[in-house]
Amino acid sequence: MFSIPEREALRDRLIAVARGDDRITAAAVVGSGANDREDAWSDIDLALRLADGLEPDDVAAEWTTRIYESASAVDHLDVWSDSTLFRVFLLSSSLQVDLSFWPGDAFAASGASFRLLFGESNEPRPPRSPAPGTLIGMGWLYALHARSSIARGRALQALHMINGVRDQVITLACLRHELPANQGRGVDDLPAGLRQSVAETLVRELDGRELRRAFAASIGALLAEAQQVDPDREQRLRETTWELVHTVT
Repeated sequence: MFSIPEREALRDRLIAVARGDDRITAAAVVGSGANDREDAWSDIDLALRLADGLEPDDVAAEWTTRIYESASAVDHLDVWSDSTLFRVFLLSSSLQVDLSFWPGDAFAASGASFRLLFGESNEPRPPRSPAPGTLIGMGWLYALHARSSIARGRALQALHMINGVRDQVITLACLRHELPANQGRGVDDLPAGLRQSVAETLVRELDGRELRRAFAASIGALLAEAQQVDPDREQRLRETTWELVHTVT
């Protein structure tokens, strides 16, 4: 397990390297480190602006070698968002290091968790949020497959599908309460009654009766959120989605 001083020392070294790399024209701390919300479990999250004419692949390889050789990385994962590469490293100490490589015209804050270290950024962009309508649709789609999984006696698949319904509910609820919605980051800050409704959707045992109970709770929670977003749509969905619960055996 990494220590806080180890994390801070590595971040300082990476920032120093970025300042000395003429291919990097600006850098920012993002995430919890940008607004003093770090704790013992926080990661390193740095956004790097590339010089004009450079693309992430022109720079990321050398930085990747550096992380493996000097910071004892054991693996990494690439996630692309438009033209920006987010390269996520796992170190042997279990510390996560996120380095994002931004083409110059894309480098900008998309939320409050952005602290510029040097250089300049473009005008802030509004953060992207999932569309509530899509979340509702994904909720009933997971529900369809939850019903068939329970009916077929495929308990683990049913667990997965019920969890999928709950994920949509959590994201909808976080968006409604203006909390961080990505990866359920705001769920523990929801009102107590809503947190209890989410907890009721948890599958406690893999028997049919318990799966049906959790499934019903998930449908109820999904419809409650849909009613807040689009009452007419919730009305159209209500009978059919409850029928999914009533017809499963």
